[in-house]
Amino acid sequence: MEKYLDLIKNAYSGYWNYLKQEVFFDTNWDNFFYGLIAISLIVWVLEMVFPWRKKQALFRKDFWLDTFYMFFNFFLLNLIILIALSETVAALLNDALGFIGVSLNSFQLFDVKTMPKVLGLFILFIISDFVQWNTHRLLHRVPFLWQFHQVHHSVKEMGFAAHLRYHWMEPVVYKSLLYIPLAIIGGFNAQDVAIVYFFNIAIGHLNHANIGWDYGMFKYIFNNPKMHIWHHAKEMPKHVRYGVNYGITLSLWDYLFKTDYIPYNGKDIELGFNNDETFPKDFISQELYPLTFKKDK
Repeated sequence: MEKYLDLIKNAYSGYWNYLKQEVFFDTNWDNFFYGLIAISLIVWVLEMVFPWRKKQALFRKDFWLDTFYMFFNFFLLNLIILIALSETVAALLNDALGFIGVSLNSFQLFDVKTMPKVLGLFILFIISDFVQWNTHRLLHRVPFLWQFHQVHHSVKEMGFAAHLRYHWMEPVVYKSLLYIPLAIIGGFNAQDVAIVYFFNIAIGHLNHANIGWDYGMFKYIFNNPKMHIWHHAKEMPKHVRYGVNYGITLSLWDYLFKTDYIPYNGKDIELGFNNDETFPKDFISQELYPLTFKKDK
């Protein structure tokens, strides 16, 4: 037990020092803090220049709530919850596998250091995106997980910052399942991850932005605002009642597995979910949902 407590303690200390370094000292291009700010400002400017819903206010409904979510979930949530989880799970998993004479590295299929840089990044990106697409499907199809995912779907007006409005439980689920690609891929460094991460953040921001783009022929590869708006539609036909357009960065998986759905231009469709008028509206209540929420009888 002491071993695991030391792991968690060292992980917290290391991450806290990392945060301070990112915010106050690090000026490299792969700085996640300022990278997030830069991407957010660029997409926000695009919303101003190319607004899809022209009557939507620049500071739309819940703009500041979503902005707070964006920084809290991107940085502080790791410090509060995910560091302890990831370090403990990784250590427990390695120790459990050790009893049968293997380790996580035993499942590694290839090492990206032996490949051209572009190919290694492509493999990392493709496998991670597919795992997250499947995880997203689970958040909609499993009732217990859907309760947490409702926080993200409580968005009533789309804008770039809505991308990172999600319940603290979601990254717990995502990161747990992402151990799969991390176990079979090895050799990538922090800058490799930053390249993929910044690309994913940019596409995710654009998907939620007030921009009417679909990227033309590339819409069958990349998720886009005109496609993702339907993922947030409040009213859906029964045959797609569990949701549609689950793509994170790529739309490819939805087209391959027939979960795509764009019946018409969705610019002005109502967003949300059934009975969302009773859903908590503030950050604390949403983060505690559904643990402290009692449904009306």
